[in-house]
Amino acid sequence: MVKAVGFVLLLAACARTPAPPLAGPSSAPVLESPARAALMAAPVEGDWPALGAEATALLSQYLRINTTNPPGNEIVAARWLAQVLRREGIESRIFEPAPGKANLYARLQGDGSARPIVLLNHMDVVLASPEFWTVDPFAGLVKDGYVWGRGALDMKGEAIAQLMTMLILKRAKVPLKRDIIFLATADEEIGAGVGAAWIAEQQPDLFRGAEFLLNEGGLTRAKPGGPGTVEFYAVGTTEKSPFWLDVTARGTAGHGSRPTPDNPVHRLIRALNRVAEWKTPLVVTPAVERSFRDLSTIERDTTVRRWLSDIRAALRDSVAVRVLTGDLTYNAMLRNTVSITGLNGSTKTNVIPPVATAAIDVRLLPGQDPASFLADIVRVIGDTAVSVKPQGPNWPATESSTETELFRAITDIARQRNPEALVTTMMLAGFTDSHYFRRMGIASYGLGPFPLTLADSRGVHGNDERIGLEALRSGVRFYYEVVSRVAAR
Repeated sequence: MVKAVGFVLLLAACARTPAPPLAGPSSAPVLESPARAALMAAPVEGDWPALGAEATALLSQYLRINTTNPPGNEIVAARWLAQVLRREGIESRIFEPAPGKANLYARLQGDGSARPIVLLNHMDVVLASPEFWTVDPFAGLVKDGYVWGRGALDMKGEAIAQLMTMLILKRAKVPLKRDIIFLATADEEIGAGVGAAWIAEQQPDLFRGAEFLLNEGGLTRAKPGGPGTVEFYAVGTTEKSPFWLDVTARGTAGHGSRPTPDNPVHRLIRALNRVAEWKTPLVVTPAVERSFRDLSTIERDTTVRRWLSDIRAALRDSVAVRVLTGDLTYNAMLRNTVSITGLNGSTKTNVIPPVATAAIDVRLLPGQDPASFLADIVRVIGDTAVSVKPQGPNWPATESSTETELFRAITDIARQRNPEALVTTMMLAGFTDSHYFRRMGIASYGLGPFPLTLADSRGVHGNDERIGLEALRSGVRFYYEVVSRVAAR
């Protein structure tokens, strides 16, 4: 996902034999599962181990399809998903708006007495450098109680939970009051392209009237004891807004042996140093205030508990500010953040370039004005020879209400599974594709179905990404129970 993993860092085996190898990039075989033949009624307690084994094998296959973006090549993944769905009698449509780029759409029909729900996932993944992994990141290896591979957590694992939900409902012939839409998209990891943005703009009729959407962007935090000991469920209801900037410094070019007084690289460095030292104002949004207040109920440190319970008062205390903003996640929740992420100057050591550039990743809190922020950062730089321009259009942060049938269903099922666990909301420091659909009037939530420990969460966009088999099995069941609660008659 295009997102910061700070909140993730804050906050036995079903099958031990790898799935059969893929025949080729465009002809991945569909698992012949004993569970598929056996489960022709709604799952009962004894069915879940078999369903967990099926999910494990499907995820193993899915991870073997390399959809690193760029280039993505999501068409291969879309064809594999279509094949899995077709075996169950679920037809799908593949849109290919650019060569190799694909979005897949499938729909289970309900009786129309309630509005549709969308299950959104993305097929592309970020780069994995094999030399830093202990396993092949695209082998889909099942070992040591985990499924290993790039995308296991972000977000092919959740896609499999959504897919299994569709398969189980279809096999069991569950009467539905809502249509259930399965949507797998391209280009989420590059924040643009022809994925969710394209399909929302070019095919809006496919989702017209939908009431709910489930996507990545939530978190189920497990205690160190493992997936069975959940500390809290955090449901994503809002996200920060990206406002990426290009900074350009201009000056006199020349030979590196004869320094110029207005070397643009020097000018850029001075400007960026002022940006790096800038402390943006602290702001408490209603969503963050609610999250902190909820988190205070499980905080063990009495002082921190008091601060979190009344964050507005805490920010008037310099000690509290120092401690809370020292936490990367809390800091990102309390202010507009600025990260310098790219630098470019000369391509030759002995040449002073006429232009030097930098890229800045800015994330704005809900309610913040991009134009005002741009004026602020220009003032901080304080150099008329350094220009700052947005990389492209941004979008305002959006939020979904907690007063909905779907949010209540998530809360109820989470508490049934773990009565002692906290259920709260969260603001994602990064962003997902949910904003396209929130702007269409669809209440959209980030649901993290898999109980993850702090150590497990570090795999998101990192090395040795993996998901525990027990967590996968638990997440598949959690997803099914949530969707069936709001969609079944």
